[in-house]
Amino acid sequence: QAQLVESGGGLVQPGGSLRLSCAASGSIFMIIAMGWYRQAPGKERELVASITSGGSTKYGDSVKGRFTISRDNTKNTVYLQMDSLKPEDTAVYFCNAAVVSDRIGAFTGRRDDYWGQGTQVTVSS
Repeated sequence: QAQLVESGGGLVQPGGSLRLSCAASGSIFMIIAMGWYRQAPGKERELVASITSGGSTKYGDSVKGRFTISRDNTKNTVYLQMDSLKPEDTAVYFCNAAVVSDRIGAFTGRRDDYWGQGTQVTVSS
């Protein structure tokens, strides 16, 4: 079983910046992709950004040009640099990892998804 530990959330003023971190540990043979989702009151969960083990990235339309996702493969850690934050960015941010858990999974193509507990990001003056 894998575990995801998130950090970096908090309160920031509009126009400010935050950096979120998510470290994956446990039973992981290979990470396929890691990413960030968020959910605000009254809204459905949405993709913020994702990155594959090879470095390919994807961003939600509302954060393009403001957020940057990156990873450190040696630490199994993904980062989300959030700049030019807006009040509408306020949400609980969840880390997600899609992994191959063991050699059998690598052989069969089994993929397991894991989620962090979530970290609150509040953008307000």
